[in-house]
Amino acid sequence: MIRRLAAIPGGTPPLGPYSQAVVANGFVFTAGQVPLEADGSSPNTFENEVARCIENLRDTLEAAGSGLECVVKVNGYLSSPEQLEPYNRVYARYFAAAPPARTTVCVSLWGVSMELDCVATLRDEAAAESHARQVRS
Repeated sequence: MIRRLAAIPGGTPPLGPYSQAVVANGFVFTAGQVPLEADGSSPNTFENEVARCIENLRDTLEAAGSGLECVVKVNGYLSSPEQLEPYNRVYARYFAAAPPARTTVCVSLWGVSMELDCVATLRDEAAAESHARQVRS
């Protein structure tokens, strides 16, 4: 069974025709999260933008039945090589204990300084509930 979350309650609305997250086979696949607040405003520093992206990922994962502690892979897209050090500094605060696998690249982005997406497992209780729904289907 595949479950799609088109929008996250209280979160930043999608900027196009896509789901914010897709849950399939015990995993959560997120769409790219940009550094926007729910009201569409942007944080005032790059470090705050990194934090906002990660918090948007957190909110998306929690709505899907997961969390940052369940992340297995992060893809980071930065718009400048100079962003890597502040990105790493903020990233380490959120993923200190057991960091997930990660790829970070420098790319040209549309009107934002960065974007993050990830793959996570469902929390155990969510995975069990998802499996039970699949068996009943």
